[in-house]
Amino acid sequence: MKRSAFAGAMILALSGVSSLAQTSQDLKAAGGTTGDVLVYGMGYSGQRFSPLTQINKENVSRLVPVWAYSLADLQGGEGFPLVKDGVIYVTTHNATVAVDALSGKQIWRVIHEYPPETLRVVCCGIVNRGAAIYEGMIIRALMDDRLVALDSATGKEIWTAKSPDPVTHANGYAMTGAPLIVDGVVIIGVAGAEYSHRGLVEGYDAKTGKHLWRLYTIPAEGEPGSETWEGDSHQTGGGSSWVTGTYDAELDLVYWGIGNPAPWNPRARKGDNLFTNSIFAIRPKTGERVWYYQATPQDPFDYDAVQTPVIATINVDGNPRKIVMQANRSGFLYVLDAKDGRLIAANAYGKVNWADGVDRETGRPLTTDVFKGALEGRTVTVWPSVSGVTNWQHMSFSPQTGMLYINTIHVGMTYQAPEPPKLAPGKPSGAGTVKRTTVTEDPNVRGFLKAVDPLTGKSKWETPYRSPNFSSTMVTASNLVFTGVMTGEFQALDADTGKILWSFQTPSGIVGQPITWERNGKQYVTVMSGIGGVYAQRAGDPNLENLPTGVSLWTFALFDK
Repeated sequence: MKRSAFAGAMILALSGVSSLAQTSQDLKAAGGTTGDVLVYGMGYSGQRFSPLTQINKENVSRLVPVWAYSLADLQGGEGFPLVKDGVIYVTTHNATVAVDALSGKQIWRVIHEYPPETLRVVCCGIVNRGAAIYEGMIIRALMDDRLVALDSATGKEIWTAKSPDPVTHANGYAMTGAPLIVDGVVIIGVAGAEYSHRGLVEGYDAKTGKHLWRLYTIPAEGEPGSETWEGDSHQTGGGSSWVTGTYDAELDLVYWGIGNPAPWNPRARKGDNLFTNSIFAIRPKTGERVWYYQATPQDPFDYDAVQTPVIATINVDGNPRKIVMQANRSGFLYVLDAKDGRLIAANAYGKVNWADGVDRETGRPLTTDVFKGALEGRTVTVWPSVSGVTNWQHMSFSPQTGMLYINTIHVGMTYQAPEPPKLAPGKPSGAGTVKRTTVTEDPNVRGFLKAVDPLTGKSKWETPYRSPNFSSTMVTASNLVFTGVMTGEFQALDADTGKILWSFQTPSGIVGQPITWERNGKQYVTVMSGIGGVYAQRAGDPNLENLPTGVSLWTFALFDK
């Protein structure tokens, strides 16, 4: 690891770097703060909602860039920026950076070096989605399964930790997500189901990096759930956990999404394949799984359930109820009781033909001949495609409107699972084990931004896009929805109607995560620009053929007349 030269005492003075610790209580209150952004998802609930209203429908057209900062990376900018005391902290796959929030001037930059073989075993985009902040440290994961803690003021390394055996990068594990810190425990998941691993979620001590616990997402032989795997297929069963979860302090539960089984070809792993494609409720101190809900048993289509479960209290049958919501890649929007995981609602929020619905009593999908044909090895045309109705990108929820704001994908595929492969840890188990081609209804509409009712899945409005948006959304109390477009536009939409009110062209495609914050009484909006990720690389979308690469960080504010 290399650290660049310190940028000078003057920048530190201007930026307002503080020695104050970000305690567990600070993080629990982060969802209600406006000057700092301390937790992935703008608060433990993952709602990505801001109470700020200075930027509103009437003046958003006056939004202009304040500064831009080059991150000198060509792999893609999916990161979530953190803000503390006038400093923005942001990550790429091989760098962690602190910049002055008002000027964009670099304070420090740390380059993370990898062994040469590291990038060979990263399935679906050489990216990093962000860091966590805790007691004066910036803590992030690296793709070779290390965690590193840096001093937030200087970038100096405080500790580093390696995920213990038997996790090895050669076996397909890679950490690409942002950690979630709960009561001093750093919680992190892994990517790599496409390389035949056995998935897991881990906890580390935030102060020292000591490994505390590991929860495997695939049961070992003889454990509950192992009977849902044929033969020894559980040993390479997948179940990645690569997207950051959420936390409810009242229930002391962390909610984490679990990904697809391996291989993609379902004929090699007959059974329900627990606990893949599930939502977990976990005790943060111990890693104990309190409950789970499985969305797609024996998934043939790579319908990861890794999408961040959003926590909210909404009216259900006339009574307030704490729930978790997940817009699942499969095309169904799930609403579960936060305490026990009981199914409250499950409805399609895009085009779905592999199931007719979800049984309210059993929670199981009511599969069609499309799904059954895929299991038998027949060629089928299925909606959605492997990309899902949404992918990893995060939705937002407004307590004011009661709506979810979801970037969706409108693409299907033809699919066939031929004779199943034999697997070993580290052996590719993804696209090469099935045959598939892309199907579109309208080549000019491959995606929508939708305002969706959580309990019905129905859209209040749908704004179409030529390519799907892989940017996350953010919603504010002034009823503005912010999102990025794959072709580079950063936009603000009316949360009530879906009308695009403002658009600014950035240098590259946006697949990042917008945030908003205030400083000295002024509201700002920050987002990364920089095309990357598996859709951009492999979907063959003609709208993206001539798009420049290169990651940069942009901050916007209202133009003062």
